[in-house]
Amino acid sequence: MSTSPRQMRLGAFLMASGHHLAAWRHPRAWAGGGLDFAHFKRVAQTAERGKFDAIFFADNLALLGPPALSSLTTGGDVFDPLILLAGLAAVTEHIGLISTVSTTFNDPYLLARRFASLDHLSAGRSGWNLVTSAVDLEAQNFGQERIDEHADRYARAEEFIDIATGLWDSYDDDAFVRDKASGQFFDPAKVHVLDHRGEHYPRVRGPLNIPRSPQGYPVLVQAGSSEPGKELAARTAEVVFTAQQTLEGAQAFYVDLKARLPRYGRNAEQLKIMPGISPVLGATQSEAEDKFAELQDLIDPRIGLGLLAGMSGGFDLSQYPLDGPLPELPESNAMKSRQALFIDLARRENLTIRQLYLKIASARGHNTVVGTPLQVADILEEWFTHGAADGFNVMPPFLPEGLDQFVDLVVPELQRRGLFRSEYEGKTLRDNLGLARPAGRYASV
Repeated sequence: MSTSPRQMRLGAFLMASGHHLAAWRHPRAWAGGGLDFAHFKRVAQTAERGKFDAIFFADNLALLGPPALSSLTTGGDVFDPLILLAGLAAVTEHIGLISTVSTTFNDPYLLARRFASLDHLSAGRSGWNLVTSAVDLEAQNFGQERIDEHADRYARAEEFIDIATGLWDSYDDDAFVRDKASGQFFDPAKVHVLDHRGEHYPRVRGPLNIPRSPQGYPVLVQAGSSEPGKELAARTAEVVFTAQQTLEGAQAFYVDLKARLPRYGRNAEQLKIMPGISPVLGATQSEAEDKFAELQDLIDPRIGLGLLAGMSGGFDLSQYPLDGPLPELPESNAMKSRQALFIDLARRENLTIRQLYLKIASARGHNTVVGTPLQVADILEEWFTHGAADGFNVMPPFLPEGLDQFVDLVVPELQRRGLFRSEYEGKTLRDNLGLARPAGRYASV
């Protein structure tokens, strides 16, 4: 058993201009960052300089909202994250590369092949954030009028991940001999045909046409906090991203999810829980508050209402007074856990509709911390040492400044306290997260 001190994990959750709803409008943000590879190269290398475990990109399969509303956001200016990460693999050496890919409108064979390719390209640094698509606008890009029911989407996701992991085991690790003298490129006895037969995928034959990758599987990430999401995470995930507003709520989530692991033959060390945090930093508390207020003043109320609509399954709040209370909402078929989070926040703090969207505009329901680098480090240490987190997914309010400041001011303080690494421990994302490489299911015992 290791006797080294427990180390915090850090991910950099990157969006084009930053996480704040109005980030692109800030005078020091790069509004054109969404399609600027040099911009993403710079921030990825900044995160690597800060010894972050990984960079992470979210994704949607639609322009989320009517053009008149979407035109006020950066939603139409987004790379396919897997393609972007393939490029960033060539300009980084150590940092993990995690992409969101939906199981709802993708094919298991294609996804397994793409992630195996990224893992080979990056020498073992890939990670897959498994999500289910959540909104009708995505469904309408794939021949459907409405998104499937929440439970059905997760049933499909359960089968999808089983197929993907089966395909990643298509070859034994030593199958490719590439023997020029004999003319044998790979050993056919070490190739395995999956031949999956299932409910949602009647047949997926396999094998893949790419060898088993450096990590065996990409690091498996999950972000759902609904009951089906937590159960899927307990069975399959190695990292969980979660939105938590309070220490007590984060502790309850942490205990609940870790307690589910034993029934799947897993232990607590096999799953890293990383709540999102959006730090707004200043040399003083007053400076940080002024910076935050500057961002908040840039929010167009139409976008604030659009954010709430997106997180409530499309419910239109524009018919209600902005400075009145949040009405009763029908249960969402989309982002169930996020809807529950913001309803609970509104009721707990007695927020008006305007106050609610201002409250979540900085990080879409994740925890926003406004203060000095020492204050931010104090909060991270408190959550980390009090059973609420194994690390954090850092969500800079605007880029590049937000990430620069965290790396230059907060990371050294965490290192001084012995909470965070000074050098990478290994070569792969699994090495650095302290996760084992999965053995192929056909390997000799």
